Amino acid sequence: MKTVSALKQDLEFNGGLAALIGVLKNIAVAQYHSMESRAKSFEKLKDAIYSFLEIIDPRQVAHPFLNPQNEVQMVVAITSDSGLLGGLNREVIDTALAELAKIPGRLVVIGERGKMYARETKASCVAFAGIKEDEIPALAMQLRDYTLGKFIEESIGHLKVVYPRSISFTVQRVETVTFLPFRLEARQLDEPPPLLSEVILESRPADVIEYCVYLWIEQKLAEIFAFSKLAEYAARFSHLERSAQRLKEMDQKLKMQYFRVRHEIIDRNMRELFATRQIYAS
Repeated sequence: MKTVSALKQDLEFNGGLAALIGVLKNIAVAQYHSMESRAKSFEKLKDAIYSFLEIIDPRQVAHPFLNPQNEVQMVVAITSDSGLLGGLNREVIDTALAELAKIPGRLVVIGERGKMYARETKASCVAFAGIKEDEIPALAMQLRDYTLGKFIEESIGHLKVVYPRSISFTVQRVETVTFLPFRLEARQLDEPPPLLSEVILESRPADVIEYCVYLWIEQKLAEIFAFSKLAEYAARFSHLERSAQRLKEMDQKLKMQYFRVRHEIIDRNMRELFATRQIYAS
């Protein structure tokens, strides 16, 4: 059993660690709310693209973005380089590998920790640097150019992105989004394109679709990167909260041990003192 001094040192250490965890939790909360105020959804852009493409009949356009040439897929896994995330990064990689187990293809990983997890499973991958808040637009453009370039060059049929999303401040979920083939609204397949005879297209319909998809994917990737950062901060807070609770439980046990040992010492000293008095009294 530990001595009183050792237990006291452990209690002091736990107190300092609890204070540090409290500071880290506050930082995670501040980062979450800051990112939440700046994260943007680009649904309006998607609606605008759909509206613009209403003048084109997708059934008459031969483009790999609309009609996959094969079942080979590329899966992009979005992970974080930050620590204290629990198993969130590993869950993202496991989900991405599960997708590739269904249909073979290429794995692209964002983040060094994700690359490390992927290599632990002996999976080959192409890795990009982790997400930094001030570099989200540049990374989205870089990833778009790489994935779509490989998509056309290698005749890949499907493009999916696996990423963590914060459902709430305490709940995170790994989601899979299919980027390509690009699916237009159902009504475009059921109804003829409106006003097609009144529209003059200076570019080929396939080129128009390709440009619109390039534009949408870049903005969608930027949106996903922002949501991934939100999930990162929320997951870090949740992990720290669980650590704080475990530390509190350990602290309670240490306090009980400390007081028990201290009472045993006091009791032993009292018995020794009483025995000594009895000896001198006799």
